[in-house]
Amino acid sequence: MDKGKTIGELIEEMRIKAGAQNYHGHDYMDLARFAEDTRHMIIFDVLTRDSPIGWKGERTRVFLTEEGYRKCLNHQENGHIKILSHAKVRNGDLFYDRKDQIR
Repeated sequence: MDKGKTIGELIEEMRIKAGAQNYHGHDYMDLARFAEDTRHMIIFDVLTRDSPIGWKGERTRVFLTEEGYRKCLNHQENGHIKILSHAKVRNGDLFYDRKDQIR
């Protein structure tokens, strides 16, 4: 183990070596992931210029409460975003809906 590196830094290095991508929004180990009321993580593409979240063409990761997730589902229904990946969050652990989702 490298001296002087935090566990978070080591995890991030392993993610990059495994081909994981960085997106706009929250980092993979963002503190929002560990908030008591965080229940969902989504990765989505912004489809419209008038989207209330993000800029057209961006791929974004966010950690969300139940209310935030419900709002994102409404934005998807309105055609502003397309959710590409979803995971339930419990105590900072991610439980993806399917194994083949982007991460």
